[in-house]
Amino acid sequence: MMDKQSKIFIAGRNGMVGSSIEKTLRNQGYNNIVGLGSKALDLREQAAVRNYYEQEKPEYVILAAAKVGGIRANIERPAEFLYDNLMIQNNIIHNAYKYGVKKLLFLGSSCIYPRLAPQPMKEEYLLDGKLEETNEGYAIAKIAGLKMCEHYNRQYSTNFVSVMPCNIYGIGDNFDPNDSHVVAALIRKFHESKKGNKPYVEIWGTGNARRELLFNEDLADACVYLFENFTGNEFLNIGTGEDVSIKELAYLIKDIIGFRGEVRFDSSKPDGMPQKLLNVEKIHKFGWKHKTSLEYGIRRTYEWFLKGL
Repeated sequence: MMDKQSKIFIAGRNGMVGSSIEKTLRNQGYNNIVGLGSKALDLREQAAVRNYYEQEKPEYVILAAAKVGGIRANIERPAEFLYDNLMIQNNIIHNAYKYGVKKLLFLGSSCIYPRLAPQPMKEEYLLDGKLEETNEGYAIAKIAGLKMCEHYNRQYSTNFVSVMPCNIYGIGDNFDPNDSHVVAALIRKFHESKKGNKPYVEIWGTGNARRELLFNEDLADACVYLFENFTGNEFLNIGTGEDVSIKELAYLIKDIIGFRGEVRFDSSKPDGMPQKLLNVEKIHKFGWKHKTSLEYGIRRTYEWFLKGL
């Protein structure tokens, strides 16, 4: 069992996922938490990360740092998504081994699975087919991180655990129109269209692609639960076990925001993976289930977005 005074390094502490994990840890009595923003500590730089481990000597590490973005960003900048994520992971994971970290939690992504994997996707489907081309760079990096944890455990007897969440949204999300994920992107589009009295909102793709969406506070709860209770050289999916089409999601957000115009889908633009529904039987067996409904989570996310305007 972790001591409440143990030093925990959260890589990506200021991001949506990292900050919600920190909040959950503090609510459970863990207050010795360290981590710096990207301007103070560039996790891609090997010497900087090594020096940080030497200085802080963390006992536990949560690797929530990543370069992330929506479908447009992944298509336009695949080299960045591959290089940046590989460098971040290599530096954090290797130095966790080198400096004797007691446990590390690595967060991956459901995009690691083959494009046409059977649905819902079980953990054993990894590397069983071709990846989705539009986010291949990011997916390859995340697979490498998962395998790095697995092989360090085998060779060095480390205690590194990997989890693969579905699409995450929530408080602290990135609403940049060029880099945001689907929920944040749609919230911004519908809000600005309502504010500008625009007659319609245009959305990439056919609207038929399906996505599983998990509120960031639920992900944080799962990560802390597994950090305290799970050890093993298998990775676990984290999700709701339910999904919606982009079209259904768009109309839900339209109603929450109160946009009265038309919704148009640009089928000349890519959909990405047709479906990314996770099989969550394993994590349910370990005793964790999500709590937040999609509608409630989106309402809370929109409220937070409005406060930042």
